[in-house]
Amino acid sequence: MQNRLEIGQQIETEIVAITDSTIFLDLNEKSEGVLDRAELADENGQVSVKEGDKIKVYFTGEVNGEMRFTVKIAGQKADKAMIENAFNNHIPVEGNVVSEIKGGYEVKIGGARAFCPYSQMGFKKKEEPSYYVGKTLTFIITEYKNDGKNILVSNRQIGENEYAQSLGKLASQITEGAIVEATVDSIEKFGAFVNIQGFRALLPISELSYDRVTDAGEVVEVGQEIKVQVLKADWKNERVSVSLKALQQDPWDVAADKLSVGDKIDGEISKIMDFGLFVNLDKGIDGLVHISELEDVSANTNLKKVYKIGQKMSVVIQKIDAENKRISLMPASSKEQDDTAAKYLSSQADDGDTYNPFAAFLKK
Repeated sequence: MQNRLEIGQQIETEIVAITDSTIFLDLNEKSEGVLDRAELADENGQVSVKEGDKIKVYFTGEVNGEMRFTVKIAGQKADKAMIENAFNNHIPVEGNVVSEIKGGYEVKIGGARAFCPYSQMGFKKKEEPSYYVGKTLTFIITEYKNDGKNILVSNRQIGENEYAQSLGKLASQITEGAIVEATVDSIEKFGAFVNIQGFRALLPISELSYDRVTDAGEVVEVGQEIKVQVLKADWKNERVSVSLKALQQDPWDVAADKLSVGDKIDGEISKIMDFGLFVNLDKGIDGLVHISELEDVSANTNLKKVYKIGQKMSVVIQKIDAENKRISLMPASSKEQDDTAAKYLSSQADDGDTYNPFAAFLKK
């Protein structure tokens, strides 16, 4: 591998050992690379990586027989040669944002001064300009002219590169049909946004439940952890839609077991169309009362002026087509009306004189 590496080349390798000062990297069976431990240490000197982890590094050259690597060139230690090398080989560098100047920021990298335009500072989440002053950030050198007297840098490219890498990793995991863990980020009129490993995906209101949902907040809440199935993943346009409903049992799978032709049901109008009324019979199951089955209306009647969503309606099942998820209905008297009529008839049967007017007539 040593003969194939070029200065500035990025490779992905495995950490084989970590000491107090050095991280050793696996290059091949007979050699190792070295990385300064401080590059991955936090302010308390702790590193989040461990032996066996994969890591992406840049080759900086061979020193005393050691293959040296970096994740970025530390600004304080950067000299002119290192800065030029970083530019030629697209190696990230650390720089301190000294001040805000016309059009952007003055950035100090070692003993050199660089300029970062406003448009090249930050990525995705933009802060107020003063936020960046005094901070040590990572940059890519985009221009290196006049022997280092004119240096142009970009912090935005670092964010773009990191985002592209994380997006590529997500794209291999979040594929259409995959079941993933998500956290509800926000509730919207059209559904909800959920967070999947840092990526915001859309959970449409129609994919919350087989029941008719008008408010996503009735089904999920912000911060709730849920499992969803990926419906569509368009990574080119960074759009992913997911479904909670897809992981629930489809009510139509058991519709034939719960409903039968001739059943009388007190339902509720769920949708009004020009050709008839959809009536909810059970969770996630609607049937159609065709306009031809409705009394006192014609084919030209505006049903929305006669009926309302949520209105109670008693119907009788005429036909069930579970395979195509269709049920034909006709209007019927309500169960309450049937019970009242039955009670009346029963009470009259106990009194022959009243119930049988012909018998009462003969007694006269």
